[in-house]
Amino acid sequence: MDPARKELLPPSLRSRPVAQVGILVPDLRAGMRTWGTLLGEDDWLVYTYGPGTVRDLTYRGAAAGFSMRVALAGTGPQVELIEPLRGPSIYHEWLQEHGHGLHHLGFHVDSIAGAIEDFRAGGIPLLQSGRGYGLDGDGGFAYFDTQDTVGVIVEAIEVPKRRRPSEDLAN
Repeated sequence: MDPARKELLPPSLRSRPVAQVGILVPDLRAGMRTWGTLLGEDDWLVYTYGPGTVRDLTYRGAAAGFSMRVALAGTGPQVELIEPLRGPSIYHEWLQEHGHGLHHLGFHVDSIAGAIEDFRAGGIPLLQSGRGYGLDGDGGFAYFDTQDTVGVIVEAIEVPKRRRPSEDLAN
């Protein structure tokens, strides 16, 4: 990320490296094949996130019921493929305006609540969030409206201490 644009993020994120590149795909299995070949990666973790697996979901300031299936691979940065399932969500908005492809850059944070407050204090609106996707009810994600300043949506990610087991794609 351009250092001048990184200065537009809240101070708590400025010194952090990009931890994740989020890409919207029309079909998760096909996306994993394509991106796996490009990245030389075949070890994907797969999760479905939605009302049954994430405790608190919000979309544009209200309780939400969106869902998506994601595949995660690699580190430094991690690649996240996202297949939107049910909306409304920022993924569905993005698809209508931009189509499939790069959606966001993610940064690991110590506290999702703290990150939300940092962005709010900087006047950067929260678009969508979810809390409690970890095995112990921890973990969270929050997307912020940084397209006009940073050039892409920014996601803050509080990684859970323990994740649920990866899903089998046959299901």
